[in-house]
Amino acid sequence: MDITDETYSGRVLGFTIPSRNARGRVVRLDCVLQEILAAHDYPPAITHLLAEALVVAALVGGLLDKGSGQVTMQAQTEGGIVRLLVCDYRDGDLRGYVDFDAERLASLGANPSLYALFGKGYLAITFDMDGDKGRYQGIVPLEGESLAEACQTYFSQSEQVPTLIRVAVRSSGGETTAAGLLVQHLPDGEEGRERLHVRHDHPEWEHVAVMAGSIRHDELLDPALSMEALAWRLFHEEDEVRVKPGAEISRGCRCSVEHYEEVLARFPEEERAEMRNDDGMIVVDCAFCSRAFPIAA
Repeated sequence: MDITDETYSGRVLGFTIPSRNARGRVVRLDCVLQEILAAHDYPPAITHLLAEALVVAALVGGLLDKGSGQVTMQAQTEGGIVRLLVCDYRDGDLRGYVDFDAERLASLGANPSLYALFGKGYLAITFDMDGDKGRYQGIVPLEGESLAEACQTYFSQSEQVPTLIRVAVRSSGGETTAAGLLVQHLPDGEEGRERLHVRHDHPEWEHVAVMAGSIRHDELLDPALSMEALAWRLFHEEDEVRVKPGAEISRGCRCSVEHYEEVLARFPEEERAEMRNDDGMIVVDCAFCSRAFPIAA
């Protein structure tokens, strides 16, 4: 049985499996992804990389409650072909950018590995929480076959939460679509008991991981298969699967003249004077949307 529910398109869909102490997120990116990618003329390998990173950022960001903070994912290395990859997610606002060495990339061929792009790089995931909840960050090596695999390592090492992430990316006819699935074993917070999330061999998690790991790329990307139907297809044998639509996804570049005027106003006048060009303007370039903002500061 397939369920078609257009209500959840363009959103992160959350779901929980109470009997297995597990939660998950599913997301598909199409129009929003095209809008983000269109800001730069990325070659195919970088397009694929950024599409995967944006899906992972949306999945991880979708774990936060609405209005509770921002997730920033940054992959970087010294001397690598990819000098910087950064994505962030806040209440459905998603953005991303890649800085890379085009000449060195051209020598790699069509499908370079993660190691070929980053060498000995690292992945940093930062949670900036609203209010007085603070800021925390985890850093892991960029190892494995994909960014999704490195992110799994982050949750395992930094958060000690068993996590499985699957991402699919497809480019055809000049358009790129991407989708992903994240499932986690929920922590057991009861005092005096072994916490479930430090046990990767727990039978509940093993079962969920096997079911989630059976997802195929064509299923993730199939527009005829709703995200709700996808969660049901994987876990239909469970007693209950609760679904909850998350925030609507949109391109989240927050650049504006007003924003940059506010930022520049914090600098001393002598520093602003050094920034001005011959016309007396300070030109601010936004890497995310590839726009220049002349500011009369």
